[in-house]
Amino acid sequence: MNYIAAIDYEHLDNGVFLTSLAQSLSQQQDEQEVRSILIHSDSEYTERVIQTGVMREQARIRSVKDLNKRLVALLADEGVSTVGINPNKRNVITHSDGELNLDQSFLDTLPKRSVLLLSTLIQDLDTGEPTILELPRLMNFISDELSVDERFIFTKSDESEVFTKSKEMQHLQWQNMDETFRDRQIPNEFTEYNRSVRLSSARDFSQLPKLDHSTLIE
Repeated sequence: MNYIAAIDYEHLDNGVFLTSLAQSLSQQQDEQEVRSILIHSDSEYTERVIQTGVMREQARIRSVKDLNKRLVALLADEGVSTVGINPNKRNVITHSDGELNLDQSFLDTLPKRSVLLLSTLIQDLDTGEPTILELPRLMNFISDELSVDERFIFTKSDESEVFTKSKEMQHLQWQNMDETFRDRQIPNEFTEYNRSVRLSSARDFSQLPKLDHSTLIE
C-alpha cells in the first residue's frame, strides 16, 4: 500500500498526537508492503514567530521549515527512518502559470523504505520566490502524480472509538455528513474537501495496511 497522510495545523502543535503518530509509523515500517508519504503546512508556531517581529508571510515560511526539521527529529526518536523535504529546494514541486509540476525523478532516488515528509513550501517560478500551497491541494496533487492507494486525515478528537463502535461510522459521504460530526472530527483545512479520504486517529494509524480502523469518506 502506498498512502499519503496530512498532518493539519492543529495537530502540528499537539505533542501527544505527534508522539502517538510517530509510534504508529514505527510499527508500520515493519510492514514491507506499506510506503508512506506525510505532508504538513504550518502551525500555531507561526504566531510565536510573528511575535518576534517577523512579517506573517516570512513567519509562515520559517515555521514550515522548522516544523519539517522537528518532525524528522521526532520520528527519528521513535526509530522511524524519514526523509524530510521542503519541495521548493531543488524545485521538487514548482508552480508556474497556474500549474503544479513535480520532479518525480528526484523522488525516485530516495530510499523506498523511508517515510517521505513533504512540507507545503514550493517554488513559484513566476515570482522566483518560495510560496506555501494549501494542504488539501498538495494532497490532491501528490496523490494524483504518484498514484497513491489511500489518502488519510486525522480526527480532531483523537478518539479511535468513534470509528470502531459502529459499522455505520466506517463509511460516510461528504454531502450527507452530519454537521456536528464535521465540526468535531474533520480538521479545519479539510471541512470543504470533496474527494475520497480516510479519517483515522494517530493510534489506529498503526493498523495499516488494515483499513477497518478508519472511516472512509467519499
